[in-house]
Amino acid sequence: MDLKYTKRDKNGLISGVDYVFDDNGMIDWRKMVKPEYLYPNPSKNLAETDVTKLKDYELCILLSGLKELAQIRGYTKVEYDINSPSSDYVVANCKITWIPNYESEGREVVFSSVADSSIQNTSPIFGYHFLATAAENRAFVRCVRNFLRINIVSKEEMAESAKVNKTSSSNHNNTHSTESSDSATESLLKAMSKKKLSFDQVKSQLIKEGFDGAEDFQSVDDIPKNKIFALISRINKAKAVRKS
Repeated sequence: MDLKYTKRDKNGLISGVDYVFDDNGMIDWRKMVKPEYLYPNPSKNLAETDVTKLKDYELCILLSGLKELAQIRGYTKVEYDINSPSSDYVVANCKITWIPNYESEGREVVFSSVADSSIQNTSPIFGYHFLATAAENRAFVRCVRNFLRINIVSKEEMAESAKVNKTSSSNHNNTHSTESSDSATESLLKAMSKKKLSFDQVKSQLIKEGFDGAEDFQSVDDIPKNKIFALISRINKAKAVRKS
């Protein structure tokens, strides 16, 4: 479906598209997902295979389905910020500029989401060799899902490595987990030093943002790994703190 040059009405809607609306008059983007883009979540071990009979948490959605919905909603720009704090870990931020429609009261909306990929949460067949691509795809589907209020996990977000070659890779993963954690902490400390940020300043900001457990952090070692990489990305973009 190529909707790039399709004309839209004053509400930002495309003529010929069968929109589904909820009781409040908003578009129900979840119901706009076609059944062919859905399949039973393999992690649930479900006996039922008819996607029309399954709950949202029992389903997975394909990347192609979210791409189609994004086209129907309409956007002007997709931007990525890719960071690799360590050799086995990639963090991607996807920012989409959505066109105005009646749901946004005629205003352009910029929405973003962050996702990551590592050898611990990707398929050894594909993800190990294409961590940046995996993180990019995950960030995109997460951005689209969150913006359009679709609470179905995508295929790209599934941590396939947990079910593939689990036995053969367990020793490697255990060793790599410690190394990766140390590398993440070191990367955060380097980013903080470069921007002249103290641990207390970082902790204070996390508390201000309501991050769970931040009040009990005693050092950067206490910060969860997934949050560390998000912090590194933010710190690298921030201006250095001036000395008073």
